Amino acid sequence: MIKKLFHSFKLISATVGILISATAESSTPQTIDSDTTLTVTTEATIEQFAESLDSLVGIWYMNSNPGLVMDTIYNSDLVEQADLSDSVYIKRLENIISPFKLNYNSHVKAYINLYTNKRREQVETMLGLSDYYFPIFEAALDAKGLPLELKYLPIIESALNPRAFSRAGASGLWQFMYYTGKQYGLEVNSYVDERRDPHKSTQAAVEFLDDLYNIYGDWQLVIAAYNCGPGNVNRAIRRSGGKRNFWEIFYLLPRETRGYVPAFIAATYVFTYHREHNLRPVAANLPVASDTVMISKPLHFSQVSDILQVPIDVIRHLNPQYRKDIIPAQKDSYPLRLAFNLSTQFASLEDSVLSYNREKYFPENQLVIKPGNTSTSSFSPPPGKEKIYYTVKSGDVVGLIADWFDVYSSSLRYWNNIRRNVIRVGQKLVIYVDKDKVDHYQRIAQQKSGYTASASTANQLADTGNDGDYIYHTVGRGDSVWSIAREYPGVTDSDILRLNNITNAQKIKPGQRLKIKPKS
Repeated sequence: MIKKLFHSFKLISATVGILISATAESSTPQTIDSDTTLTVTTEATIEQFAESLDSLVGIWYMNSNPGLVMDTIYNSDLVEQADLSDSVYIKRLENIISPFKLNYNSHVKAYINLYTNKRREQVETMLGLSDYYFPIFEAALDAKGLPLELKYLPIIESALNPRAFSRAGASGLWQFMYYTGKQYGLEVNSYVDERRDPHKSTQAAVEFLDDLYNIYGDWQLVIAAYNCGPGNVNRAIRRSGGKRNFWEIFYLLPRETRGYVPAFIAATYVFTYHREHNLRPVAANLPVASDTVMISKPLHFSQVSDILQVPIDVIRHLNPQYRKDIIPAQKDSYPLRLAFNLSTQFASLEDSVLSYNREKYFPENQLVIKPGNTSTSSFSPPPGKEKIYYTVKSGDVVGLIADWFDVYSSSLRYWNNIRRNVIRVGQKLVIYVDKDKVDHYQRIAQQKSGYTASASTANQLADTGNDGDYIYHTVGRGDSVWSIAREYPGVTDSDILRLNNITNAQKIKPGQRLKIKPKS
């Protein structure tokens, strides 16, 4: 399949070669300083890129899940240098040893300013995530003999969010469109989207970049073509009379692509010199060592979560290619990625995991949930856990109940088939707690049976005057903005952050009441 596509690339390459040979103009690399006749990159393009960063970064990493995002002690006495002279930037770019032409001009400067000043928090998050993703990118690029600096492409494509999905339909870290992904061997169906698989999508991207370099032989044109497609780059070359220097065809390219190469140069600069700008990586507590186990029967993430006692969001983060929390292993085997220690544990407990609540998720081993099989009596206690009951009282909310019993609100909802955190007074909830702490939690259940919301809690939950206007969600233990948004069709994490005037998704807390969307 790849060879077939590459054959079509050769035809494009031949056309480009004819156009290029028709001109005697030199393609000598240029260094364009801030006094160039090129105008400053339009504010609209920069603002559009900034908004993209806001929506992509921190969607499902920047949340309150315990242990998923951790603080980093950053030893630096450096102070942010907001007003550096152009000569400093030029010198620093010259000191980066790279096969790329790292030009400096007003366009590049605008993106450096965006990264180092206006979007510092997002950059610090990406710096932390790069510890997990960059080794994946570098290994694939090195194996193909491509420049390691190409690892910065996903910074501007997806902000290192494997679940990123563009308005045009591109998906994943490398933002593959559907047909391009299929052409490079990525499986996309109702259950699996390998464009979101960090490992497989990286392999596909490396192949695509290698094919593009065989066409253009210039890395700036390669990354421009990666963004807008070879057709648009070829059209710009043709209209320019055969010029093949990115800056010479700059205004003949789509507006988004004009900012793409400057953004790439700026990302290379910022990730190289982030310490000089006092940018502090926010470490994502994703496992440095992970491994895959091959699954040969349909498996739901909740089965793995309950048996191995690992938060389901962590499983989702490591396996973003599965769209419905289901590994659809019927005819073919599929990989499940886990932290290394958990992968070995899974191997010893595989039969228990596969059989746990199997009839609930996969009746007759089919990829459907059995209608009506939602009774709490169908649950088997997770290993080392014992079932206790709690009767809902006036003023109770899911997040607070989960907090009392040290469980995740997602688990509490799952055990009791709770939708949208709706519980009723007198409802008896099943809660699985540690066997050696049953008495402790039973005493808590008795103590809380007379619980009445305090004035401060009541005020927090009431949100007077708006109850009739909005749908609300009470944050539970383990909830993230991303996981909450998944519960409400048509609602994105960005919608929730905007509606509640939240600038840092990490700041949501159990018991907090969030506006989800206006009532229709």
